[in-house]
Amino acid sequence: MGFLDKAKDLLAQNADTVGSAIDKAGEFVDSKTDGKFKDTVNQVQEAAKNALKDGTKDEQ
Repeated sequence: MGFLDKAKDLLAQNADTVGSAIDKAGEFVDSKTDGKFKDTVNQVQEAAKNALKDGTKDEQ
């Protein structure tokens, strides 16, 4: 089992936690920038969540 396989396993096992961390990171950036980059942060959050879904759907 290679490194990427191990990472995918960990993501699949902890998808909810990772999704929550993505949300918290976005909130942190918004708070530090006074929401100046809110649209960009939201786009990045959605892209990260989609990548998480795509990476874990093979495991289900």
